Amino acid sequence: MFDVWKNVLAKLEQELSASSFLTWFDSVELLDIKDGTVIVGVPNVFKIKHIENRYNDKIKQALIENDVKFERVEYVLKSDTPKVKKGREVTTEEVMTPEKARKEHDGVRVPVRGVKQSTTGLSERYRMDNFVVGSNNDLAVSVAKAVIEHPGGRYNPFFLYGGPGLGKTHLVQAIGNEVLKNNPKLRVLYIPINHFYTEFVGAVRKGGMDEFRKKYREVDLLIIDDFQFIVGKEKSQEEFFNIFNDMHQAEKQIIVTSDRLPSQIKTVDERLASRLTMGGAFDLQMPSFEDRSAILQSMAEFMGVEIEPEAIQYLAENVKTNIRDLDREFKQIIAMAELRGMTPLELISGGYIDTTVRSSSTSKPTAKKIVEKVAKYYDLSVKEMCGKSRVAHIKTARQVAMHLLSEELQMSTTQITSEVGVKDHTTVMHGIKKIKSDLRLNFTLREQISEIRGSIYE
Repeated sequence: MFDVWKNVLAKLEQELSASSFLTWFDSVELLDIKDGTVIVGVPNVFKIKHIENRYNDKIKQALIENDVKFERVEYVLKSDTPKVKKGREVTTEEVMTPEKARKEHDGVRVPVRGVKQSTTGLSERYRMDNFVVGSNNDLAVSVAKAVIEHPGGRYNPFFLYGGPGLGKTHLVQAIGNEVLKNNPKLRVLYIPINHFYTEFVGAVRKGGMDEFRKKYREVDLLIIDDFQFIVGKEKSQEEFFNIFNDMHQAEKQIIVTSDRLPSQIKTVDERLASRLTMGGAFDLQMPSFEDRSAILQSMAEFMGVEIEPEAIQYLAENVKTNIRDLDREFKQIIAMAELRGMTPLELISGGYIDTTVRSSSTSKPTAKKIVEKVAKYYDLSVKEMCGKSRVAHIKTARQVAMHLLSEELQMSTTQITSEVGVKDHTTVMHGIKKIKSDLRLNFTLREQISEIRGSIYE
């Protein structure tokens, strides 16, 4: 029985990188085979979850190749797990303030970047060179670069929308910083809409409307953040509408961010909603696995810290909410690793941290759930969507399902064929390529996939 397990491990060692094999299968043992169940002992709960999610199919296939008859594989905690080296205990407060951990690294003082703000309202930490471009934001970034080169030009206003934590504030402040770098004489103002409202109310109360209006008339680039919070503030809308018209006629650049389109914000005046999107409305999507990996690598380079590829892979796979959560989890794991005197991967594989619990209350979706959610969104039955119909809207739904199975579960094209009812993996490849291409310019499709993705993790 145990010779069989040696063969299984040998097979896995051939298929995995050396670092992955040593990280995940060191001290993993076959404990028993009884009643159709293969029982595998694993050192800690984290490794159980990771092996089940990523390597279960490979283990099953290796067992089959060794003529082992079984119905299922069960992973259990080993009672004799060797202890991972342990540093001092870390308090919650220390982990929640990772900047403390970066002040001292290997005996060398490391400066913590400050956040410098001026009358522009801009933070110098938001730059284009530390904004990671991926498939989820490449179109918006292209437009942002055009705005930087020609403020007040083709994309005026520039309306940017998307869910919380996807990088809207970073991108628009980076535009402001780049514009100032190119032309320091330009007057740039970044202001959240609630601050605009507070200023407006104060000006009305104190009789300072002339000064208020003069301030905005003199601005060359106005960046309004979180426009959705203008709901119910009719007088502020009216004043902003007037400022908008004056600036636009003077060919001064206006940038507005929101978590949704103006037409989807209740009580927003139709004229204002129309004007805000006349330069185009561009969205930020949820980052894919590859995007999240690139973002994490960029964070590590920016902070000057080292993190193993396997640790990046773990975070990218488990933090799927937004970039803000990804940033928080990354900083916490780096802080705890430094305070314990361990590497991030040692911390993770040692079972000291479980990002899946803290970062998201949702579990990983199944292929079945994704297919069902897509079919429901397009008002189809699963049988209809996964059938042979070539009707346009059914074909599109099927291709969206292919795209989401690939993006959310990293399934191979061959695996996807069986989930969506097609025979040839090249059909899946074509479908995924078609959706990725359409997403660049089809904003309706972007909205649809964003809504479906949200429902998948409910």
